[in-house]
Amino acid sequence: MKRISFLFKLSFFGGIVAILTGSMLISRPFFAFAQTADKEALKSQVDAKTLELQRINNEIYEQRKKLEETQSQKSTLSSELKKIDTNIKEIDLGIRSSKVTIEKLDLEMGSLQEDISDSETGLEVKERALGEVLRQLQQRENENILFLLLKNKTLSDGVFDIQSLQDMNSDLLVRIDELNQAKNNLEVVLGKTASVKSQKEVEHQTLQNKKVIADDLKQEKNQFLEETKNKEKIYQESLKELEERQLAIALEIEKMETELRSQINYKNLPKNIPGFLSLPVINFSSVTQEYGATKFAQRAYKGKWHNGLDFGAPLGTPVYAAQDGLVVSVENQDRYCYRGAYGKYVAIRHYSGLTTLYAHLSMYVVNEGDKVERGQVIGYVGKTGYATGPHLHFTVYDSSTFRVEGSASCGPKMPLGGDINPRNYLAL
Repeated sequence: MKRISFLFKLSFFGGIVAILTGSMLISRPFFAFAQTADKEALKSQVDAKTLELQRINNEIYEQRKKLEETQSQKSTLSSELKKIDTNIKEIDLGIRSSKVTIEKLDLEMGSLQEDISDSETGLEVKERALGEVLRQLQQRENENILFLLLKNKTLSDGVFDIQSLQDMNSDLLVRIDELNQAKNNLEVVLGKTASVKSQKEVEHQTLQNKKVIADDLKQEKNQFLEETKNKEKIYQESLKELEERQLAIALEIEKMETELRSQINYKNLPKNIPGFLSLPVINFSSVTQEYGATKFAQRAYKGKWHNGLDFGAPLGTPVYAAQDGLVVSVENQDRYCYRGAYGKYVAIRHYSGLTTLYAHLSMYVVNEGDKVERGQVIGYVGKTGYATGPHLHFTVYDSSTFRVEGSASCGPKMPLGGDINPRNYLAL
């Protein structure tokens, strides 16, 4: 008798808690969304947007191939104009890609709203079912085994009544489990909705920034034509001056960083763990240039040492902070030595003893003194500074050796330090 009574009370109060929990969830406001098509129609529209994105990405890939072909040609006024035009086409495609991505996310949001509505309806149904079981049990809460046996004319009827009561108790536990599962399903859908909403906000900001980058490129083309007066001789003269300036800057950096590399205390650095730093770009085509004294660096660079990794990626591709940290320097070196050094860059000092540099950006969206989180957008891939095409230059320094100081060849803010192979900490 005590066991039956205990089960009643346990089930009763457990059910009340479950109902209250479910009711709190049901009271959440519904998300307003104008999309009225059913889920199948929404899925078809999402699939169509996915295919459209694939076509745009294929076009971007073709533009990158054209750019690579142009880069391998002798540098002439005509080839330089082709590069600029190709870059403009690439960023225009990137703008289209962002617009379609936002449209796709809107459709996904619509589908999730349908899921939320279904989940909330299911939750209400299960709450009512549980309430009915509780009502029946509450009516019989004071019945015990002796009472059930005595109130029936036969022993078999009494045993059947006891079994019926026990079945109701078991049903109560099942209903509670179903209600909790429905609540969990709703929480999962709400989580997905929040994630899609966040993605949409990020993509919307990316779209606005890509438009600014496109305007900058068009302005760059106009300035280029104005400076060269569309004449090959003037272009070749300016190219010669540029190469001399690039050599002076590269030699200055190499001299200072050779000394700083000798000061690295490897014992104080984090262990080499792939993934210790997250990738600074996600949608990159390849690592186009490795770290160190590679054959390419020996042949193509003004200095003979490449102090980071180059990630080939389309113009306007988001660049992310590799780890939590503090922004210690941002600059546009093109203001002091056009196409001579890192161009627009961001440097972040991390709490792990490492400092990272993100260079040749088309735009940075953080300021000195900002605290950033791992995976936060800090800028966008570009080709500013000494860059033959769009890519991200990523350097990892020992923080104890890192500094930003004046340069004899490139203005007041040159990032310098003892560099480390980024592959030690990236999952590549």
